[in-house]
Amino acid sequence: MAYDFNGTEIETTPTGYLVNSEDWTKELGAHMAAADGIELTDRHWDLINFLRDEYVDKGANPNTRNIVKAMSKAWGEKLSQKDVYALFNGDPSKLAGKYAGTPESKRKGGY
Repeated sequence: MAYDFNGTEIETTPTGYLVNSEDWTKELGAHMAAADGIELTDRHWDLINFLRDEYVDKGANPNTRNIVKAMSKAWGEKLSQKDVYALFNGDPSKLAGKYAGTPESKRKGGY
């Protein structure tokens, strides 16, 4: 699988994650999300940027529990797992990670 983006073919894994995380740009992340029918809002970008920061700075792929805690703090409200799942129509640690250009998480659960 690959994305045709700005005249360049961007290689992905069979599940749609970037083979080379250095290919990632904000525009590519938006393009990938749009291909999955998701229009990214400021909240989506907050979560994507959190995942990128964690991956780039620490080499980590945070689980859903850590995402809920971080977004609760960032947005100044108590969130549940359901709130962040609703943003991406599924597990944000996996789906948002895809749009953030991080490697695919192999975890089975969010918590």
